[in-house]
Amino acid sequence: MPSYKAPLEDVNFLLNDVFQIDRYNNLPGFSDASADVREAILSEAAKFAEEVLQPLNRVGDLEGCVRHDDGSVTTPKGFKEAFRQFAAGGWLGLSAPAEYGGQGLPVTLTQTIAEFQTAANMAFGMYPGLTQGAIAALLVHGTEEQKKTFIPRMVAGEWTGTMNLTEPHCGTDLGLLRTRAVKQPDGSYKITGTKIFISAGEHDLADNIVHLVLARIEGAPAGTKGISLFVVPKRLINADGSLGGSNGVSCGSIEHKMGIHGNSTCVMNYDGATGWLVGAENKGMQAMFVMMNEARLGVGVQGLAMSEVAYQNAAIYARERLQGRALSGPQAPDKPADPIIVHPDIRRILLSIRAFNEAARAMVVWTSLKSDIAHRSADEKERQAAEDQLGLMTPVLKGVLTDTGFANTVLAQQVFGGHGYIAEQGMEQFVRDARIAMIYEGANGIQALDLVGRKLPRDGGRAVMAFFGEVGAYAKEHGGDEAMAPFIAPLSTALGHLQQATMWLMQNAMAKPDNAGAAATDYMKLFGLVTFGYMWARMAKVAQDKIAAGDGSAYLKTKLVTGRFFVERLLPETALHLARIQSGCATTMELPAEAF
Repeated sequence: MPSYKAPLEDVNFLLNDVFQIDRYNNLPGFSDASADVREAILSEAAKFAEEVLQPLNRVGDLEGCVRHDDGSVTTPKGFKEAFRQFAAGGWLGLSAPAEYGGQGLPVTLTQTIAEFQTAANMAFGMYPGLTQGAIAALLVHGTEEQKKTFIPRMVAGEWTGTMNLTEPHCGTDLGLLRTRAVKQPDGSYKITGTKIFISAGEHDLADNIVHLVLARIEGAPAGTKGISLFVVPKRLINADGSLGGSNGVSCGSIEHKMGIHGNSTCVMNYDGATGWLVGAENKGMQAMFVMMNEARLGVGVQGLAMSEVAYQNAAIYARERLQGRALSGPQAPDKPADPIIVHPDIRRILLSIRAFNEAARAMVVWTSLKSDIAHRSADEKERQAAEDQLGLMTPVLKGVLTDTGFANTVLAQQVFGGHGYIAEQGMEQFVRDARIAMIYEGANGIQALDLVGRKLPRDGGRAVMAFFGEVGAYAKEHGGDEAMAPFIAPLSTALGHLQQATMWLMQNAMAKPDNAGAAATDYMKLFGLVTFGYMWARMAKVAQDKIAAGDGSAYLKTKLVTGRFFVERLLPETALHLARIQSGCATTMELPAEAF
């Protein structure tokens, strides 16, 4: 059976040394997250993930969720009790404002802890993750009454949240949605329609479920310009705040799916359900994007988390499994064979995964800090810069972390050989669970198009130019440091490739949009590699400085070797992506549809 240990040492290195989180103590909530507080929170989160959530992962996969004849849904054995512990521990409201019962601590901590929860039990982690996203949307766009009614109970875990976008006939193209909203004399709306693929749409973990639903008000414009967002609770709420009767919301069925069996993915039917407008009429996409952007960062973390837990188990197996002899001669002459960790190809797999995990974790912390700055800083210029960076990095983080995270679960499975294909080892579940992260919250091809089509040209390219400036300045600052040469030279080359690709798109995408479409995924992956290279350079510099100051820990030495592997073996792939981008769309678009 698989195991999991939260990467506390790596997280603390990033928070304390690389990004020096205490520098942000001028922001609300940061001074409350002192080093001692952070250590206590992270340790408890790790303990909960390892001891409570991880043992339920296999249970959830085997049992799944069960829908009953009355439309109610039962979650797997142990999930309800674990959720109660989770809520009682205050984890749902870690970063929520204190006025609504939260602790007001940095979102950076919440995202870090989300990795632990997801790696231990991805299906379980989706229940609180969606709730936190719904809280974020209501905080920004809800009325004061809506905030007071829903958020404290969601923070307490008494109620949970969902997002309802997709319909049977439309996925990403939400302009086609048919769910309708009819205004009532009291200002509420009657919501009617069907939504599919609704994660945590119905379950037994909480007394009420707060659905955020996209619908079209009667007479609204066609397309996305006529979409509004509504809050539709599963059960109505009495004037005194107590729960009333059911609200015309029901689970029609549970999807039978490849993975994440412990999460109830539902078809939701709205039959004249009462809902209340969130934000302005016909501005539902703006309101929902608050939740979607939160969710996309969370899904990126899922890619990292599944890669991490798969790596940990593959590394353990590689040290224990005896098979063949080392090419350089027996390494364990007292045993019938050497452990497979001696083989270069096994090490290639493990180092490839590990090098990604550590860079991706750094990117998550870096991006989460931008989110905190964007929402908490009193400096308008600082907020704007953080918002620019957050918008630019969201599709990269979501797309690259989930694409590579899934690929890494397959690589880790390969280490086990035939045993990895057997359910008993748990590796095939990691593969199945990780696969969805590439699809939901906007399939990764859409993320790539969003990056190339919307994020790059926004505000005259202000965000991407700022990124180029930051990375370029870092490379220049440390270019004369001989010890940093193995990191700075490859980073500078990779940055040059990204700049060339960006210029090529500027010159070739406007006149022929298919050039942008054909290049989008390669551009996203190229951007991700450069970001990882930048993260590795920053980590390497800190590690070198700590070693020079007398810290001879194995952790730091291992960090530097892993970083060198990344810049030598993985970062050069930027040249491949550049070549693909510059080839244009000709062969991609040449064949007629019937030739496929």
